[in-house]
Amino acid sequence: MLIRIVKMTFRPECVNDFSTVFHERKELIASFEGCNGVDLLRDIANPNIFFTYSKWYSETHLNKYRDSELFGEVWSTVKRWFGDKLEAWSVEEI
Repeated sequence: MLIRIVKMTFRPECVNDFSTVFHERKELIASFEGCNGVDLLRDIANPNIFFTYSKWYSETHLNKYRDSELFGEVWSTVKRWFGDKLEAWSVEEI
């Protein structure tokens, strides 16, 4: 199982827009082939920082999602709201 953690910092005026888009699409992402769930986390000290925490059966499944129309649509919408560079990690439980 691959776990993907993505850290996103948004401009303050865009936080609500991002939250809305994520929650509107969460079930579509979670039901994508190979996805075993996706959660949105928010930094307690800085409410402009969010993390997505998703589980994938394999890197191949994650890459199929990243190449999908769904990802393209979500990405093109939210990337313009970033206030800082995106950070991402692929990790595994040991």
